[in-house]
Amino acid sequence: MTARTTRRTTAARSRLAVVGSIAVAGALILTGCGDQTDSNTEGTGSKSAAPLADKLPQAIRDKGVIKVGSDIAYAPVEFKDDSGKTVGIDPDLAAAMGKQLGVTFQFENGTFDSLITGLRSKRYDIAMSAMTDTKDRQEGIDSDTGKKVGEGVDFVDYFTAGVSIYTQKGKNTDIKTWSDLCGKKIVVQRGTVSEDLAKAEAKKCSGGKTITIEAFDNDQQAQTRLRAGGAAAGSSDFPVAAYAVKTSGGGNDFQLVGEQVEAAPYGIAVAKTNTQLRDALKAALDAIIDNGEYDKIIKKWGVEDGAVKEATINGGK
Repeated sequence: MTARTTRRTTAARSRLAVVGSIAVAGALILTGCGDQTDSNTEGTGSKSAAPLADKLPQAIRDKGVIKVGSDIAYAPVEFKDDSGKTVGIDPDLAAAMGKQLGVTFQFENGTFDSLITGLRSKRYDIAMSAMTDTKDRQEGIDSDTGKKVGEGVDFVDYFTAGVSIYTQKGKNTDIKTWSDLCGKKIVVQRGTVSEDLAKAEAKKCSGGKTITIEAFDNDQQAQTRLRAGGAAAGSSDFPVAAYAVKTSGGGNDFQLVGEQVEAAPYGIAVAKTNTQLRDALKAALDAIIDNGEYDKIIKKWGVEDGAVKEATINGGK
């Protein structure tokens, strides 16, 4: 969900087609979202015999559970439907991986900017939450200050996504690029690439203008603010922005503007000391890529443009 602004820019790939595909996926499920304070947990996967079970650390095999820290308010990557069940791309992938490993992936809700801290404190075994694999995160560097704040984490990369800007439908039609935000307000989720990009662009503004940035604990809060006219634009990862554009207000609330930028890998974060778990996750991802389950899940959610051909460790730049 977040990354540094040094990555290459990429044009949106078949944007309208992807938005249409997401609409189909949205029709297959209930689209309500849970809030950040919900303490419910969700399990995915199976504890039955599995081909890759012996790759896991013995402690996890004994528990039969992998605890997953996740910001469960980021449709369609992970969110809660109207019944309170955790659904989305990540839970579906985790369930498929669980079949390979013989464990349940138990999703626990938390604010995005606290997930790595929770991983360090061993509250979670992994963090899986549309988290962009970056060198700063790998090395435990604070992206704002450039200072080391922890030991860093390893990533098992499983998807690729860029970042998009969206506005209220029919309004602020002069906004096409990040530079067009100078003199305006943008709403974002705290700790994300969108916030990083807005801060970087604000420094480039001239003529006494700047970008006013309002950051929230979760993307749903940012969307609510924009929907009410409290900002000129919002920004999220492309799959999330496209999903919001297609589903919010029956497709009448928002519109995508400009091109998708900052394409980079999503990764499952694992403590650097837990290399056995990291390697087991990579093996499970490669297995579901090879057997076709991965492609079925990606297609179900209409995000084929972000699919990868193999799992990668620490592929972020």
